[in-house]
Amino acid sequence: MTLDNTNNSVSESSPEKSTEKSNFWSIIVQSLRQDFLPVLTDLRLAIALLLIIALLSVTGTVIEQGQSLDFYKANYPEHPALFGFLSWKFLLTVGLDHVYRTWWFFALLIFFGTSLTACSFTRQLPALKAARRWKFYDQPRQFTKLALSAELDHGSVDSLIQILHKRSYKVFQKEDQDHILYARKGIIGRIGPIIVHIGIVTILLGSMWGAMTGFMAQEIIASGDTFQVKNIIDAGPWAAIHKAKDWSVHVNRFWIDYTPSGSIDQFYSDLSVLNNQNQEVDHKIIYVNQPLRYQGVTFYQTDWGISAVRVRVNKSPVFQIPMAPLNTNGGRIWGTWIPTKPDLSEGVSLLAKDLQGTVLIYDAAGQLFNTLRTGMATEINGVKLTVLDVVGSTGLQIKADPGIPMVYSGFALLMLGVVMSYFSHSQIWALQTDGHLYVGGKTNRAKVAFEQEILGILDRLSQEPKDQNKAIAS
Repeated sequence: MTLDNTNNSVSESSPEKSTEKSNFWSIIVQSLRQDFLPVLTDLRLAIALLLIIALLSVTGTVIEQGQSLDFYKANYPEHPALFGFLSWKFLLTVGLDHVYRTWWFFALLIFFGTSLTACSFTRQLPALKAARRWKFYDQPRQFTKLALSAELDHGSVDSLIQILHKRSYKVFQKEDQDHILYARKGIIGRIGPIIVHIGIVTILLGSMWGAMTGFMAQEIIASGDTFQVKNIIDAGPWAAIHKAKDWSVHVNRFWIDYTPSGSIDQFYSDLSVLNNQNQEVDHKIIYVNQPLRYQGVTFYQTDWGISAVRVRVNKSPVFQIPMAPLNTNGGRIWGTWIPTKPDLSEGVSLLAKDLQGTVLIYDAAGQLFNTLRTGMATEINGVKLTVLDVVGSTGLQIKADPGIPMVYSGFALLMLGVVMSYFSHSQIWALQTDGHLYVGGKTNRAKVAFEQEILGILDRLSQEPKDQNKAIAS
């Protein structure tokens, strides 16, 4: 008897628990629809999120991204801190040194994209569905609800159809009711906002994907050297850096074109991409705004320098001696020291400021001894020093951003959607009954232009009897 009662109580409680769970989830869903969804789809929220994202993007542009700790310590000291709080500790703690990869920036992008998506499904798509459905007006009183309407004692539906076709309207009629019509044009304008939202969401996804999978490197390579991408200064957690190690790049030549006044006009790098068998698989001469692209990696020409000088002392072999940049307040200059005795007890200093071939030679006392052009020689410290060449180095910025195609596609959709949104969705109804022709219409934008169009249609209908009389008289 006791067992039966226990089983009955268990069987009775199970439906109650399942009912409570279903009620709980229905309450949650209803709360989300009634309370959270209207806030999420609010236009003011979307504008606020967009402004915050734009402000943070400006911050990420102004503050150098992906630099070393020493760089931030030197440029953003604690005492005095910029604006009283912007020190290197604050930058690194908040993540302003890598804004576009912080969790809070991703959270804003996801929140903004979710808001646009929810708005598209709850507002734009229903508006499009409503625009595609039409309803015939078969009662004169229905025309009084329209923004523009008129009652004519002349004209016909057949004449109105011809006029509307000439104005690019699509006309709908029932087979058994040829005295009623509905016409529309510009429904593409209802699709435009949806395309805009799709474009923005695509841009957000592309930027997030690029931030997570892309990387950036910088290399200073001497003319004639071969290198692999190694000096990575910023990379996403999913960046496929190993793909850039399956091939190498050879700098065939680097040179600079100068203007007649001596200033730099343009600098060029002749690059060859080599596979593991040292065979050339791609080749291009790059310069500013004309990069080399290979397997998703882009090489930009961004900087230049002087890497070495080639000299001969008396009849010695050719020595290629490295040159280093010097800290000066008068511009960029590179220097090196060349021994003139085997025991390195004496030597001369060589300075160069560009690749035009001019080298300054200073003696041990720091006095200017001579100025040479490449290919020239001079006697100093009892030896003949010949300057053969000044070897330049190219500064390359190397980027891989797999999200770029998505971002470009998103911008294309965004521009297309903006253009589509300019089309007005105009609707016209007509009813011919009891010797009267009722015409009315409405539009979602360009209301003045639509009013003028309606007046033009009515004016054209009013001319129909006159045209018919002229035809009968003739």
